[in-house]
Amino acid sequence: MSGVYNFAAGPGMMPAQVLEQAQREFLDWKGHGFSLLEMPFTGDDFKAIQQRAQDRLRKLLDVPDNYRILFMHGGASAQFSLVPLNLLGDNRRADYLETGHWSRRAITEGRRYCLVNVAGSSRGSDFNRMPMQHELQVYSKTAYCHYTSNETANGVQFHYVPETGKVPLVVDMTSDFLSRPLDVSRYGVIYASSQKNIGPAGFTVVIVREDLLGRARPATPMVFDYRMQNDANSLLNTPVTFSIYLAELVFGWVEEQGGIAAMEQNSLRRSRLVYRAIEKSEGFYRCPVESEHRSRVNVCFTLSDESLTPRFLEEAAKRGLINLKGHSMIGGIRASLYNAMPDEGVVALAAFMDVFAMEHAAYV
Repeated sequence: MSGVYNFAAGPGMMPAQVLEQAQREFLDWKGHGFSLLEMPFTGDDFKAIQQRAQDRLRKLLDVPDNYRILFMHGGASAQFSLVPLNLLGDNRRADYLETGHWSRRAITEGRRYCLVNVAGSSRGSDFNRMPMQHELQVYSKTAYCHYTSNETANGVQFHYVPETGKVPLVVDMTSDFLSRPLDVSRYGVIYASSQKNIGPAGFTVVIVREDLLGRARPATPMVFDYRMQNDANSLLNTPVTFSIYLAELVFGWVEEQGGIAAMEQNSLRRSRLVYRAIEKSEGFYRCPVESEHRSRVNVCFTLSDESLTPRFLEEAAKRGLINLKGHSMIGGIRASLYNAMPDEGVVALAAFMDVFAMEHAAYV
């Protein structure tokens, strides 16, 4: 359907040319006479697809040789459990940064396995900012320090990498993965669920430093053991083959668009358009997040008269601007600007916001 721009937080919008290629290859993958959905994961064809996906991702992020790339089941929420199961070893303590809805979910799950020290929190400001480096208190003997780089529900984002010394830094990078450059060597583990910038829902990328392998608790299921999946090249059990195939196409698309640097410039430009529309509305739209902590990929805001929110969503949808409803725990409006969102969609949203504010200002 042309003229429709999908601002969903996840599964998010995918590149049109990736979907078109998948459509062409869906019934008959490269002349083999069968769909990739029917392809054995143990065969050479799928192994080659998976290897290309890993190689392309390693090149995109300049992943050092001493890091392993895993494709795992369960989404980021599974990693809330798998991180402590794989990294605690004999330790019984881990540090977490509390910055919004998803970091709190990670903390709740982490407490099932260890003593959680909240080493930094923005709860006191209702999560409208990220804690700064000087506010963090990381315990030197903790197993790891976990944080969420971008809170999709709250619209806040880290614009610096927390310094934790010798403590392995673990990041849930689900919603801003591939949207900006990162220095992989500063992390012990990076994980990201697939349904934002990687591809369709179904799997999770885990990038883990090799010295952190082999620490899993004995009760950890083998398919969730980082070392065992690494030893099997993520083929210990049947992977989500079609999602990995599409992810490999997305990685290729990112390369063609100019790589991660180009994705960052797109993200900056597009988010500025929406934030500018908020600021110039003179209070009609309100973004509670402090400007230096605002997310570039999930722009969250409210209307000064919240009773107008349903009308805003309805009229936006009529113009092809869909899935703008805020997170169920937060409310308001949320525009998710993942890599596949074209400039045209963001320009259309900003223009609609201007018109809606002018037409309804008298109601406020």
